Amino acid sequence: MAVNPLAEAAGSVGDRWTLQVIAALLEGPKRFNELADEVEGIAPTVLSQRLKHLEREGVVVSNPYTQRPPRFSYDLSAAGRDLAGALRLLTQWGAAHHGGDADALHHATCGTPLETRWYCPTCDDPVADPNAEELAYL
Repeated sequence: MAVNPLAEAAGSVGDRWTLQVIAALLEGPKRFNELADEVEGIAPTVLSQRLKHLEREGVVVSNPYTQRPPRFSYDLSAAGRDLAGALRLLTQWGAAHHGGDADALHHATCGTPLETRWYCPTCDDPVADPNAEELAYL
C-alpha cells in the first residue's frame, strides 16, 4: 500500500493545538509555562500531551534546565523548523479565507501582501496553477 504524504503529515502535526505549539516554537526555545501563555486557551494536560507527541515524532526536542524538580525547555528539531514554510502557507490561507488582508504576510519593504507560487528550481519556471498537469508526486 502506498504511503499518503498528506495523511502522514496530518497524523504527525495535523491538529489545532499541535500547529499552534509548533508556530510558537518557531520564535525559539520556550519553557512549558511560556508555551502555555503563548498558545491561548490550551489546557496544561493538552500541552503536555502535544509536546510528548511532537518529541516522539522528532519535531520537538526537550532540554532539561533543572533536575529537581525536572523542568524542560522545548525547541524545534531540524524537521520541526522545516515546517515553517507549511505553517506560513496555512496562515496565509487562513488570512485570505477568514481574516482578510490585515492578517496576511506582507513584504516589509513596500507593504504589499505576499503571494505564494509553485516554482521549479531546475527549469527556472513558475507553475501557474497548482492543479496543473505539470505537477506530480513521484
